[in-house]
Amino acid sequence: MDVLFLAAGRTMECSRWSAAAAEVVFERCPPLRPFPVRKGKRLAPGWWWSSTTGRLVHYGSAAMRLHVMLLDRDPRVSGLAARPLELRWCEPGGVRAHTPQLMLRLADGQGVLADCTTSSELSQRQRSLASVVGQICAAVGWRYWMLGPVDQVYRRNVTWLAGYRHPRHHGGRQLAAALQEAFAEPAPLWEGVRRIGDPMLVLPALFHALWAGRLAADLGMPMHERMPVWAQAAR
Repeated sequence: MDVLFLAAGRTMECSRWSAAAAEVVFERCPPLRPFPVRKGKRLAPGWWWSSTTGRLVHYGSAAMRLHVMLLDRDPRVSGLAARPLELRWCEPGGVRAHTPQLMLRLADGQGVLADCTTSSELSQRQRSLASVVGQICAAVGWRYWMLGPVDQVYRRNVTWLAGYRHPRHHGGRQLAAALQEAFAEPAPLWEGVRRIGDPMLVLPALFHALWAGRLAADLGMPMHERMPVWAQAAR
C-alpha cells in the first residue's frame, strides 16, 4: 500500500502508507492536481478561505464546496485540505488508485479521508470503493467518511453565517462580551441585539459568534428575528 503526495518544493513523493500516515502533515500539502473545468457545469472549481486554518482550500464541485464549508465550522476539525494524496493498492488484475477529495485532521490528531456525493444512495461502485478505502484508513487508525446530502434549511443557514466567518466581523472584545451577557439565557435574536446597541454593528458580530460556536441557535429551523439564541462555550 503506497501513497503519493507533493512534498516540500512541490516534488512528487511516493511512500508506504503505514509510515506516511503517521509522519506526513497531509493537511499542509497542496492538491496533487487541480480540479478540471468542465463545460456546462453550474459551479466552476474554486477556493474556500477556511476560518479554521486561515488557508485556502480547493474545491471542484458544488457538493465539495458545501462540505468544505460545513467542515470549516465543525469544532472537531483542526485541519483541512483538498486532494493532498493518492492511495495506491494491488488488487487481482493490477494496481488500483484513488484520490480522496478531502483530508481532515481532527482536534484529537486523528486523520480522516472523505469524499462528497449529492446522492443519498451510493452506487455499487461507490460502496465497493468506500469499503476498501475505509479498511485502508482503519489499518492506520484513520477514518473514512462519505459525505452526502445536507438538509436544505441547515445548509442555507450555515451558508448565511459563512459570510461572516472572517475575524473582521468579530466586533472586538467588548462587543463579544456583551453578546455573551445578552444571551446568557436563551432570548429572541432581535431583543438581544437591541439591548446591546446599533443593529448595524451588533448583527455582524452576532452572526460571526454563531458561526464560531460562541453563540448557538437551532439552525435546522429558518432563521428569523424571533429565533432563540443562547451563549455557549467557545470552540
